[in-house]
Amino acid sequence: MVLLDAIISAETSFRLNKAIDTLEQFLQKSRLSALIWEVCKQHTENGSSGLRETILNKVVCLPDHLGNKLQGDNRSAFYPQNYFPLLGTEIVQVMERISGSLRDGLDCSISFVSQVLGKVCVHGRQKEILGVLVPHLTIRSQSDCIWQRICWRLFESVPDRWMEAVVCGVVQAVPGPTVLSRLLGNLVVKNKKAQFVMTQKLLLLQYSFPTKVLQTLIGYLALDTTRRSLLTKILRELLETWSSSSAVKHAPAEQQLYISKAILLCLSHLEEEDLSTSRQELLTILMEGMKCHLDSNLPRIRRLGMVVAEGVSAKITPEGPALVFQYEEDDEIKELKSLLTRRLEETPDPGPLNPGDSTHNATASAVLQSNATPPNLDASEEKGVDSELDSDDDLVPYDMSQDKELKKTRAPTYIRDCFEILTGPEDVEKYEAALGVLETLIRRDTATAQEMSVELAKVLLHLEERSYIESFAGLRQGALVAVTVADPVRVAKYLTSEFYSLNYSLCQRMDILDVLAMSAQELSRPSSSPSKPNASTPSIQIISPRSSSPDWKKVVDERIRSKTRRFAKGRSQAEQMGTPNQFAPVAGHFFFPLLRNFDR
Repeated sequence: MVLLDAIISAETSFRLNKAIDTLEQFLQKSRLSALIWEVCKQHTENGSSGLRETILNKVVCLPDHLGNKLQGDNRSAFYPQNYFPLLGTEIVQVMERISGSLRDGLDCSISFVSQVLGKVCVHGRQKEILGVLVPHLTIRSQSDCIWQRICWRLFESVPDRWMEAVVCGVVQAVPGPTVLSRLLGNLVVKNKKAQFVMTQKLLLLQYSFPTKVLQTLIGYLALDTTRRSLLTKILRELLETWSSSSAVKHAPAEQQLYISKAILLCLSHLEEEDLSTSRQELLTILMEGMKCHLDSNLPRIRRLGMVVAEGVSAKITPEGPALVFQYEEDDEIKELKSLLTRRLEETPDPGPLNPGDSTHNATASAVLQSNATPPNLDASEEKGVDSELDSDDDLVPYDMSQDKELKKTRAPTYIRDCFEILTGPEDVEKYEAALGVLETLIRRDTATAQEMSVELAKVLLHLEERSYIESFAGLRQGALVAVTVADPVRVAKYLTSEFYSLNYSLCQRMDILDVLAMSAQELSRPSSSPSKPNASTPSIQIISPRSSSPDWKKVVDERIRSKTRRFAKGRSQAEQMGTPNQFAPVAGHFFFPLLRNFDR
């Protein structure tokens, strides 16, 4: 502390360099552990709290102080990435001294070490210090109950204001739930702050942690009977969040995926007797959440809801019918389903470092280099893959220009059926089908069309486009023309009388005139006479040169006949037979009623 104050207050000089050298030697000779150990011993003797607080600030903030003072002349030993791993090693040495004191029956306090750990973690240096501390504690607490008690006390003594940073760092640093249970013990039950962090913040409020952290955390809660009650409570709270309609609509998809993973992991650790008391409540929450997810317009959210609903229903009601949905399984869905059965495989505890590790590493690196694929081979493989992918370009696409859309509704076959559909309740598919075939039916069944001609004309004239129908105006006009041609007198009388009536739009009046004009043209058109088949052209007999006795006279005559042009007198085509004009008898019904009110 004195050296640090001297460095901060000194100007650039030989004295400053000497103080820096002394402080660097102080750190290299592991004197920092002796300092922390002395504070731990004084803590049992009720030493000065102000002095402990000052030492705590200087120990934790040493890289910051020296970095601000030395700027570009700072030394590598004082860099945060080098200093905090060194501090972790010093803490391990202090804990070894504490373990020895306890074995000798001497009192010792570990609270100062907990404060150092908490303050370092809250400064954002969890990875540096816990990366050194956790492996050593894992090895020492594996078969030593005293070390387990020291670890429990270490984390229990962390002040509440720093507990969140320490717990988050430890959960990410440990290899699995067994090690976490060995290091923390029942901290989640004893400390309210730790319980809030582990059961609320890490599961419901944050979603940036990988799946391994979730497996470690939920596995830790399931390992001890005193913590399993918290696991049931967590499952209920997770399901309530999952079933919230507001969360489904507004929460990010990544957070909903994170909560879904947590739910399935809780289910994988809970037994049937754990869920027996809250089965009905969980089923009610499940039904509400399933409805919210299925109503979502995002396919990813719907799939998440289906997978979670299948897993929860199978776990809560194993004897009843299970929910089964049909959906496409991608990597995300496969990972979710695997969480129901797969447990986190913990890496074996690292053993002490041996001097031969460097030789082993060199051998391993040599093996890796020998097994590496030559770059030329990789290039050829990539080229082969590209060629396989490019082979799809040779496929000729099908010609789908003439394809027609299949209709689910069968088209009506009678005029009366079309009339009922057009005047009945709204059915878009039947409406479109009836309008599409009405003209054909009218021209095919003229007798029925004459019976219903005026009713059909009235319906078609007032027909509106209830929904989008391709070429609606053309279909409506064609049907009106067909019914006018089938019964020209009655329909023309109706249309001309309606032309000057009230409550008609200009568009409807123009439709009446167009229908009358097109019907008049069709009625005045002569009927087509059947065409006579054309005379067949003379065929030339080709005689094979290999024939045994060719008749050369026939061959010559045939060639002359085929190349000779003959001209005949008179008309080459027969005159068309005259047919009566069907429009002449009814022309007055089309024209004169329109002139009746022309001048008014």
